[in-house]
Amino acid sequence: MQSTFHYYSPLWTNKTEFNLPGGEAEFDTQETKLPTYWNMAFSKICLGMKIGQQINFIVINKQANSLYSLIADEGYRALGRNTWKTLIGSQASSQLNCNKEGFNAACGTQGSSKARIGMLGSNQNTCITCDSRIGFVTRGYQ
Repeated sequence: MQSTFHYYSPLWTNKTEFNLPGGEAEFDTQETKLPTYWNMAFSKICLGMKIGQQINFIVINKQANSLYSLIADEGYRALGRNTWKTLIGSQASSQLNCNKEGFNAACGTQGSSKARIGMLGSNQNTCITCDSRIGFVTRGYQ
């Protein structure tokens, strides 16, 4: 796993391009950040996750001025638990409590799970110390 786009990378909150030629290929492992991150409005977003050799995709109905507008301010925006379960496949599981999910999901204590786009879970009834996560650009307890 590459660390260019780690959770606290300034690439999430600025409007700086990164590796423009990397955006010319489809489904490769090159990292890139194109101007479309901050200047393309959309009503749906397609996310793909590779599990073994299989890539699973989901389409999320979400209207926004740009992906930057959903992520850069670090404001939480909910989506739905079943969205994430569909992406990772039927054999995966997550803890049943908390289920804070969407864009910029984060739990209450330092070191607990966070996700730029994803779902957090806990074995406790609160979202204070989440210790499981599914998603893109995650951080915290493994």
